[in-house]
Amino acid sequence: MSAQDPFEKFSELFDRAREAETADATAVALATVDGEGRPSARMVLLKGVDARGFVFFTNYASRKASDLARNPRAALCFYWPALYTQVRAEGEVARVEEPESDAYFASRPRGHKLATWASRQSAVLADRRELLERYHEAEGRFGDGEIARPPWWGGFRLRPETIEFWHGFENRLHDRLLYRREGDAWTIERLNP
Repeated sequence: MSAQDPFEKFSELFDRAREAETADATAVALATVDGEGRPSARMVLLKGVDARGFVFFTNYASRKASDLARNPRAALCFYWPALYTQVRAEGEVARVEEPESDAYFASRPRGHKLATWASRQSAVLADRRELLERYHEAEGRFGDGEIARPPWWGGFRLRPETIEFWHGFENRLHDRLLYRREGDAWTIERLNP
């Protein structure tokens, strides 16, 4: 593992977390800010990571997507208690290319695809029955056929400017490494716990 490459470091930790965690290791807190500066955080699932950044998917009409349209900067925070490790990433966010969204959507279970068509994510729902009715309508519309990705749904990629690795140690003598992007390279700083 290259000490200079935070994505290699992340991938190694992520593999360990997927083996060690009893909960879903892909779960990550995503923090955004709306047009008036009000922060909002929620859990999303990491669906891809490479040297370009961290990828998650959502409805483009959701609150998180609306926040990102107004302020395309966000933060991610992973916490893996079995490893006593936290990873934070901050940076700019942009939509992924449509073929990437199409490919991920095609890989999803059928029920998840139908739910994507049924949900108007973050909009007020009269009652649960309304959501279930829309789900059954989608089942009827698609039958046993292919389910295409709705145009209002797809991926975002956070391209980090910083990535911090926090490893917990006894007596709160934690280890913190901050990777800061400088052009195509990364500088590394060790921070006090």
